Amino acid sequence: MLIVITGNPGVGKHTVTKKIAQVKKFQILDINKIVLDAQVYEKNGNTFDVDVTKLKKILKNKLTEKSLVVGHLAPYVLTKSQVTKAIILRKSPYKLLSVYKKRKYPSKKIKENLESEILGIVAHDAIKKFGRTKIHQIDTTTDSISKTVKKILNVLDGKIEDDKIDWLTLISKKNDLRKFFSY
Repeated sequence: MLIVITGNPGVGKHTVTKKIAQVKKFQILDINKIVLDAQVYEKNGNTFDVDVTKLKKILKNKLTEKSLVVGHLAPYVLTKSQVTKAIILRKSPYKLLSVYKKRKYPSKKIKENLESEILGIVAHDAIKKFGRTKIHQIDTTTDSISKTVKKILNVLDGKIEDDKIDWLTLISKKNDLRKFFSY
């Protein structure tokens, strides 16, 4: 059983992955750590351009039946046949904005990540890559870490369905499109 936990920065991926790995006795494969350790990236200003072709090969050699892969690049470096279930963690853009400011992200990075979360880019790409039946979205906006972990464990055990998430409608209703998107 190969499980993926993915989502935009700041949604809680690494925090819950540690807890899930402990409970399920899985080996964590942290994509970010693998990228840095294998040096399969080029620095481009404030960002890193990852060589996904090299990363795919490295990951393929590390995967086991008890792997828990964490990282926002998962949909771009794993295949449908490699993944049993993928959990996409999501968080309200209002909450993420404060997370990104606290992390002192540059304004361009804040804008890109918020737009990605609002539009559900990671979720869309994961569904396209792994198939709808393997994907489960969990809203981490108001839940504690332990409640989020419990939800994920229930999803993995087939006990609950995923959360319904539509940030675009939320910000539209609040008349905040201009707050998050430039025209």
